[in-house]
Parts: sequence; C-alpha cells; structure tokens
Amino acid sequence: MTVSTTTRRRARQEQTAHVRQAPSRARDPDVQGVVERDGVRLAYEVFGQDHGPTVLLMPTWSILPSRHWKAQVGYLARHFRVVTFDGRGSGASDRPAGAAAYSDEEFAKDTVAVLDATGTGAAVLVSLSCGSTWSVHVAAVHPDRVLGLFAISPACGFPVSHPEREQYAWDVRHRARSGWARYNRYFWLEEDYDAFLSFFFGRMFTEPHSTKQIEDCIGWGHEIAPETLVDTTAGRLGCDGAVCLPLEPLCAQVRCPVTVVHGTDDQVRPSAIGERLAEATGGSLVLLEGCGHGPHARDPVRINHLIREFVDRVCPRVDRTTWTRAARRPRRALYLSSPIGLGHAQRDVAIAAELRALHPDLQIDWLAQHPVTRVLEGRGERIHPASAELANESAHVEHESGEHDLHAFQAIRRMDEILVNNFMVFADVVAQEHFDLVVGDEAWDVDYFLHENPELKRYPFAWLTDFVGWLPMPEGGAAEAALTADYNAEMIEQRARFRPVRDRSIFVGSPGDIVDADFGPGLPPIREWTERNFDFAGYVTGFDPAAIRGTGGLRRDLGIGADEKLCLVTVGGSGVGGSLLRRVLDAVPLVRRLVPELTFLVVTGPRIDPASLPEVAGVRVTGYLPDLYRYLAACDLAVVQGGLTTCMELTALRKPFVYVPLRRHFEQNFHVRTRLDRYEAGRCLPYEDAVEPDALAEVIAKEVTREIAYRPVETDGAARAAALLAELL
Repeated sequence: MTVSTTTRRRARQEQTAHVRQAPSRARDPDVQGVVERDGVRLAYEVFGQDHGPTVLLMPTWSILPSRHWKAQVGYLARHFRVVTFDGRGSGASDRPAGAAAYSDEEFAKDTVAVLDATGTGAAVLVSLSCGSTWSVHVAAVHPDRVLGLFAISPACGFPVSHPEREQYAWDVRHRARSGWARYNRYFWLEEDYDAFLSFFFGRMFTEPHSTKQIEDCIGWGHEIAPETLVDTTAGRLGCDGAVCLPLEPLCAQVRCPVTVVHGTDDQVRPSAIGERLAEATGGSLVLLEGCGHGPHARDPVRINHLIREFVDRVCPRVDRTTWTRAARRPRRALYLSSPIGLGHAQRDVAIAAELRALHPDLQIDWLAQHPVTRVLEGRGERIHPASAELANESAHVEHESGEHDLHAFQAIRRMDEILVNNFMVFADVVAQEHFDLVVGDEAWDVDYFLHENPELKRYPFAWLTDFVGWLPMPEGGAAEAALTADYNAEMIEQRARFRPVRDRSIFVGSPGDIVDADFGPGLPPIREWTERNFDFAGYVTGFDPAAIRGTGGLRRDLGIGADEKLCLVTVGGSGVGGSLLRRVLDAVPLVRRLVPELTFLVVTGPRIDPASLPEVAGVRVTGYLPDLYRYLAACDLAVVQGGLTTCMELTALRKPFVYVPLRRHFEQNFHVRTRLDRYEAGRCLPYEDAVEPDALAEVIAKEVTREIAYRPVETDGAARAAALLAELL
C-alpha cells in the first residue's frame, strides 16, 4: 500500500510547521535509517553498535517524537546497543490518515519491522505511557523477539478509575473549557490546541521547577497537526472504525521479565494502572514517590540507573572488578573544570598546584573535555580516561551562538541532555573508583544532579564559581524573568534542604564582586545570600603579576620591537568570538592611520582556525597560546570579549583594554561588568558600537593612550582556595 497524497501533504506540513534550530545532542546516532511497512515510512536511529544487548526505546503517543528519550540515549548507549524510532504520526516518520492506521496492533507491527530493519534479533523494550501497551502486544505475539519489558508510567486500557478525567468523554463536545475538558477532539480541532498542550504537559510534569521539560514537550506537540493527533487518539481508543483489543489476555501471554515504574503523583494515569500491569504480567513494581507522568525526563538519573539494573539482570554479563582495601588506597582527588572557555582551566591548574604543595601525596585526576584538555596536556596533568565519554559543552555553546550573540541562560537550559550524559559519566566513575575529594569548578551537571540524587554522594564535594545567580536579560521580558527566578529558587531550595551535598562552596572573588540584585521576586538579595553560603578565596589569576610587570625583556623575548606598539585581540577559549575578530580586522587599516606604530596580534584560541580569518597588513594571527598572559603583559592595549578571566588578567597586569560583552550573555553583561566596575578597569563597548569600522578605530586609538588607575587584584587566590580544599582532605 502506498501513502496517500493527503498523508504525504500533511506530513510535510507538520514537519515544517514548527521549525526549530536543530539541537546539539549528547550523542549522535551511529546509524540512521528508514523502514517502510505497508506504505508507512518509519525513521529509526541506532546508537552504540558495538555494545550488546539491545535496548529498544519504544515510541509513545505521537504527540512526542523519539527525542523525548534524549536523557537516556547517551547513558544507555555507553553500556548497550540502543535503538529508537519515531512512531507513526511523529518526528520524521509518516503520518498516515485515519484512526485505523494508529491501532495498537499497527504500532506493535511497526516495532517488529524496526527490529528487522536494524538486524535486532531480540531486545529489551523500554516504554513510556501508551508505548507500554504496544510493548505487551509485541511480547505476547513475538515472545522470541523480547528479552524483557520495562514500562514507565504505563497508560494501558485497564478499568482503573480516574474521576477527574472520566467526566469528559474525548469524542463528545463539552461546554467546559478547562481541565480535562481540553483533552477532547473538538477542543483540539475547533477551540485552542495551544491551551490543550499547556494543560496536558503541565499535568504530565507535576514536579516543581519543570519548566524545561514542559517547554520541550509543548515544542514537540507543535510538530504534529491536531488532525493527526485526533487520528492517533481515536486509533488507541477504538474510535472511528479502529479496533482496540483488550490487553489483559495479552498480558497473560507475556513470559519475559517485566518491571513497571510509576510515579505516585502521576496526574495523567494513576499509579493503580502500573500496579495492574505488574500484576497482570507477573512483573515487579517500582513506585516513585512524588513523581509525575514523565520521570524519565524529570528524574533521568534514577530512571537511567533503574533501566540499566533491569537490563543487567535480564541479560547478565561477566564483569571483572577490583576492590582495594581502604588502607592501601592512594590519596586521590577528581577535579572537574568547566570547558566553556579557558578561564576555569587556568585557575584550576593553579589551585591544583597549591593543593599538591599542601598534600604532596595527592593524585589528581581530571574529568575534562576540550579545550580544557588542551591546557591540562600542556601542564602534564593526568586526564581520566572516562573524559572521552563526555559530550562537549563548548561545541553546544558555539552551536547556540550568533553574531557576537549568546543567550547564555537559554544555552545552558538547552544543554540539558548533555548535562545528564556528563553527570552519568561522572556517576559511573565515582561508583567504580574511590576518591578522597571531588572538586567541581562550575560543573553544573554534578552540582545539580547530586542535589537531585543526594544518596549518590559518598565523597567530600567542593563547589567553585565566580558568579551566583541567573539573571534575565531585559529583552526577555517577564517570561525570562520568571524562568531565571524559578531556576534560582530551585537552587536556593536545594541548598537549604541538602546542605551536606556540598562540603564547601568557594566563591572565586570577594563579596564586593557580587551583583547588587535579587534572585527574583520574593527571593533574597544575591550578595547577602552568597555571603551566608560561601567562603571567599579572592580572585585566582594563575600567575604572579608582579613577577612579569617589567615588560622590556619580555617584549624582546616575544619579538616585539622597541618602537612598536602592540594591540592584542583575543576572544577566549570558545569559538563564539569570530565575529568580533573580523570586526577588529575591518578596523585595522583605519586604526593604523591614526596610530601608525600600532601593530596587531590576533589570538584565535583553540577552537577558531587562524586560516579562517583574512590577511590584513600590520596583523599577525595565531592560534592557541598556552602562555597568553605573557603576551597580555607585553601588549600596549587589548581588545577582548567580555569573559571574566582575560579581563581580570589585564586588570591585574594594569593594561588598558576594551571589552565587548556578548549580546544577551547575562554573566558578561551583569556579573563580569559589576566586578570590572569595582576595579575601575577597562572600557565596556557594546557590540553595536563596534560594528562600524570608523567608530571602533576611534575607540582603539583613544584607549591605547589611557592612563591606568585600577584597584589592585589579589595575588593569593589560588593558595586561599587550595587551603579551603585541603581542609576536606
């Protein structure tokens, strides 16, 4: 059977109606393919082909594509072979017309077709909501293809009472327009589909602080037309000519191991349904107290561990482990340094050196990713082998950026699947090895998920940061202000409830460096709260400014002429700053007319190819410089992005500089600027004022002659931070 013209047209409309930037993923598929069954094309992906056994992450109601498993794929694919596919009506798969095309049997047959297409003899089927019904169908009819069933929040058709929902029939018009009355075919088609999405996913995630999960699902909900959603629902309910078989007889035919996981606060399908499914299949039941209908997204760490435990039990493998008696274990620390830029790496290496001076027997392993690994390799540091499993956060930030533009808060929100993946790597490492101390320098994944899963902590943990508080950008309006306040409130609640998770919180700076703002409406002032909850180390430069302040010999060593004036241009360790480099290059000819003796050194860093920039007279272009601070000390002026590290190094070296904060980057525009204003350092130039070459040239020419009167920067920050860490050893 071929797909009808109507079906193909609707599929094209739905797949292009809600165009969003393709996300950067925690793990890309090893194989992508399409299998066609009875004229319906089903898109599938395979991850981790070298691993076995196979875990098939089942489709769910077509309102969600297979991407809803994003928090599971990266972790599971490190241990097993993983297959996902977009169910008919969703994602990249076809959207056949008519309810009969969406019966339980059709989804079950699709599952077998995907197993065949991916060369999978048998698999563990992991399902969410109505996907559990289709898993039961496959296990009952094709028992040789199913190794086990792991059902999350099953929405099976058992006669379990749900009065709030039952008072509104799905296929009957109602006068009511709120609550479950919105779960209605006519409301979707004729009233307000957006209102339904907001209601339904609000009920799916009943846990506080679930804004990102709800936002994701509403976005996916816009990828399917209401007409298709009506067909998928009618097919599942046995309406409009579709046939719906009773499930209990099929449950009795299931012979494989079954585990059912259900939240006690599920407001879409009550946990009694999960209890019935476990009983009917002879399976086990895990109740999640206080969880809603989507625990795989809201509590991914717990769900990931439960899935792995189930697969290991169903498909046992021979593992070899070694246990070392406590008295024979070397003293070890695991250090995590944020890879977004190079500033964290520079200061963390300095802190680590001071920590070793206090504890010479300490072995430090680094769980790190590029570009941090570039710094660590140059310093001869020990990089943990598991670092290769980390998803790259810098690449995600670059993916999110525009022309000198990075909405830092939203970029971190949209990094959620990467953060889950990287925490799971960390969790495996600390579960298998012993550490006397874990240090996280803005390791957001570790800090957040340890507070969400405090039972996993079994080592002293220290948290370092140079800013506190998510702040909204003015153009984000009330919506962004509400989101940042919600994130801040969650952090404050976590710290109040689970203080032992952090054995030490260290602020890299002084109380005066903290912004004078509130966390949000009804929340405390940021400075006041931080002073109560943090120790202060002072700033960490990673070098002694006094030792290199005499620049004559240094300039000769670096090949800078005695009569030459040098403007150094650098944009840090990420690939976000390419636009600023090009703007400066456009202005160079004009600058040199005003200051003929001024030459330029452009440092692209480790993630921008120097060859990607045009050649300009009077300009040298180089890539990553491991000793960049020496060039900063030798220059007469610097033009930089608004990152904290380079700006503070220039402040400590008492050099004139122009800094251009990334647009919509709350940290650079608020936190960094507050600190630099306190030191009376640098000239802040909005990017809009740097776009015109004439204006930028005038600023550079003026600043190169500026007299410096900065406040002095602390020089003992690394030693103070190390002393605070050493107390935990």
